[in-house]
Amino acid sequence: MDGRDEPGHDEIGKGVMISIRPAAPADAPLIFDLIRELAEYEKLAHAVDATPEMIAGALFGATPRLFCDIAEYDGEAAGLAIWFLNFSTFRGRHGIYLEDLFVRPAYRGKGLGKALMARLAARCVEQGYARFEWSVLDWNAPSIAFYQSIGADVLPDWKICRMSGDALMAFGGGGR
Repeated sequence: MDGRDEPGHDEIGKGVMISIRPAAPADAPLIFDLIRELAEYEKLAHAVDATPEMIAGALFGATPRLFCDIAEYDGEAAGLAIWFLNFSTFRGRHGIYLEDLFVRPAYRGKGLGKALMARLAARCVEQGYARFEWSVLDWNAPSIAFYQSIGADVLPDWKICRMSGDALMAFGGGGR
């Protein structure tokens, strides 16, 4: 079987194929390159302190809690979705939290982002998960419009809270 009969593979035109596949350990350098490209797009390259080894360990270690799907366009790696399971206490079930979605600029507008999102939504349905959630930067109007076009609600009442760096060390290590 060549994989074309599996979910996540769609012919989109004469001889052009979009495929979505789970990442494999050999993809670790590619995944890290795509993460860096995403950080540059978001003007956050200075914030990346992960290493290729850290990402590979998180995705492919003994007990992975992070997952990645790779989008290919006509056999070329063109994007990714990095995700993990979350949990809704109100719904009593797991869900998927999309940490990063990225499609290389040359491949945008070809259906790759939609295919990655559809694959994750299908996984939620197949597994009986309650939610599919993610965050988007407020300045990223093209992404917000895309998410709304596929039926997502952009929740105005929720704010992301984050503690890291010195604040995390001070609060988490305070009494030790």
